[in-house]
Amino acid sequence: ILGGVLSVIDWHLIFLVSVPVGLAGTIWAYVALRESTQPKADQHIDWWGNLFFAVGLVALLLGFTYAIMPYGGANMGWGNPMVQIFIGLGVVLLAAFIVVERRVAEPMFHLELFKIRAFSAGNLSQFLAGIARGGLQFMLVIWLQGIWLPLHGVNFVDAPLRAAIDMIPLMVGFLAMGPVSGWLSDRWGPRVLATTGMFVNVAGFLLLSRLPADFSYLPFAVLIFFLGVGQGMFSAPNTAAIMNSVPAAYRGASSGMRATFTNSSMMFSIAVFFSILVLRLSQSLPATLFHGLARVGIPTAVAAGVSHLPPIEALFAALLGYNPMANILPAAVLRALPAASRRTVLGNHFFPHLISPPFMAAMSAVMLTAAALAFVAALASMLRGKAYIHELDSEDR
Repeated sequence: ILGGVLSVIDWHLIFLVSVPVGLAGTIWAYVALRESTQPKADQHIDWWGNLFFAVGLVALLLGFTYAIMPYGGANMGWGNPMVQIFIGLGVVLLAAFIVVERRVAEPMFHLELFKIRAFSAGNLSQFLAGIARGGLQFMLVIWLQGIWLPLHGVNFVDAPLRAAIDMIPLMVGFLAMGPVSGWLSDRWGPRVLATTGMFVNVAGFLLLSRLPADFSYLPFAVLIFFLGVGQGMFSAPNTAAIMNSVPAAYRGASSGMRATFTNSSMMFSIAVFFSILVLRLSQSLPATLFHGLARVGIPTAVAAGVSHLPPIEALFAALLGYNPMANILPAAVLRALPAASRRTVLGNHFFPHLISPPFMAAMSAVMLTAAALAFVAALASMLRGKAYIHELDSEDR
């Protein structure tokens, strides 16, 4: 919500929100946290493991990030040599990282932890759930800011704040269920709650894929509330299960591994869902834009040029609170239009009505993909086994 307020002034300011929060967290952590274990005095940093992992993961994520950007005459950058080099380098270095971790005495990633069923199943379900969840928020915000809110009379410049407000039910569902699910998992075990949470998300994604572009807000709010509930049911029990499954001496490393899978899943999510969105829009959006612009008097040559612009340009203009038509149509062309046509093109309804059919087809594909990922995450969660606490259940105790 604060980001929505600041975006009205200048969207660059949203990055500064993290500064006071980061400073406060740093000071609080230094003052409040205490060591719960005594580190070994003779430990050594796994320099080669750190190097291969950091450079490999960054290269892989950079490759996927640039792949969703236009390159040459294509709407996406998969043909960009830089993308191919980054992805290839990332795969090679991460493969080398696995080899290194199997040979060093004190590895950064303790690969033997994956032999623990609860640990490997928990991280797999966390990674898949993160991919499904990460893209959801971007897609919903684009849907709200680019289509739904303008259709309901909200100016593009005010849409980021209104979208944040309309997304509150998602946050409420997560915040309400998170502590409750943690309390219940201590009594019933994590498998039932985490698995049920993922199945709730599957149902939510499937139902979202059936909503029309101009939906009624109440059903939408109920759906995203239950998506938040499902995420809350999954998150706390799954995290606790991962941490409880490893020996106490490895909990720091385990926490770092879990956080890596979680954060990486968000980046992969953006690449996956934006790739699907752009690919589907590329199939039908050019013809839709051309005919829609020509119908209101835009010269044929200009309409043809605009219709072949990368779809990502129009979507990100709406995401940043700008009227897409004012940004992708030349100012001279807009000035030459009759006043009535200019008002129509720059009004709140023209762009949403124009883009709705191809966008909703793409959105349906995105939501079905998210449902499939959440379903596999639910299966992985189901296979974690009964509640397992290493200190209580390991064979050496």
